[in-house]
Amino acid sequence: MAERYDCHYCKESLFGKKYVLREENPYCVKCYKSLYSNTCEECKKPICCNSRDLSYKDRHWHDDCFHCFKCNRSLVDKPFSTKNEELLCTECYSNEYSSKCYECKKTIMPGSRKMEHKGNSWHETCFTCQRCQQPIGTKSFIPKDNTNYCVPCFEKQFALQCVQCKKPITTGGVTYRDQPWHKDCFLCTGCKEQLSGQRFTSRDDFPYCLNCFCNLYAKKCSSCTSPISGPVLVCCQECSVHQRCQEGVPPHPDGEHLSLQGCYLLPQISQRSCLVCLKSPHHQHTPEGLPCNL
Repeated sequence: MAERYDCHYCKESLFGKKYVLREENPYCVKCYKSLYSNTCEECKKPICCNSRDLSYKDRHWHDDCFHCFKCNRSLVDKPFSTKNEELLCTECYSNEYSSKCYECKKTIMPGSRKMEHKGNSWHETCFTCQRCQQPIGTKSFIPKDNTNYCVPCFEKQFALQCVQCKKPITTGGVTYRDQPWHKDCFLCTGCKEQLSGQRFTSRDDFPYCLNCFCNLYAKKCSSCTSPISGPVLVCCQECSVHQRCQEGVPPHPDGEHLSLQGCYLLPQISQRSCLVCLKSPHHQHTPEGLPCNL
């Protein structure tokens, strides 16, 4: 006599009937369906043992229910995406949610490489230099007027040219007499030191640091013979003196107060002589009203 073969749950005989094995235990179709079948996300019906159970993130579908939410095409054995828990084929997802290329206005398909800048997106092959039309890729670029330029093209077309070396100025330069210079090219005409960031002056349109200008062009003090770069006191036609040098000399005992021209009036000899000239061994007195001559 054959051994009985019953449903593990309801104990009804499975002889001559369909059944399902689960963990080596037999179940009639009815019991298996009620105990273990998943509910389809689409139709909300149980997925029976005679239908393939398709699952994604703990969600289940019948074969016939697993389709694109937009175009209704089957997604069985095809790539798909989800948005707000809705199944979408790749084409519908791209048309609905993928970025559009700023240049060609076409969809940038998922998985393809795209370039982004200030909220806009490009296909990699569409992100090109406005001047040379070569793809920029990951190289440095400069945006201008809603277009993009590779650095060499931007420098050729837009960058200022240094007056001295004639090369583009790509980072901070110096403007002198409305002309652009590289900082490294803007040098003192005398000592060739950089003038950027320090005080300077000019002569005949050539820039000089203050030291070189004073040594080359400033008047020399008739008292100490050093260049005069600060306040100057003009004593007479040929005589200039530092204010500090004039202030360091005591008044002449026989003279009146220093005049506006820096000269003493000596009443006893009726002559006007400048303070520095009086100290000079080469001084010659001159009649009153005439300039002092060394």
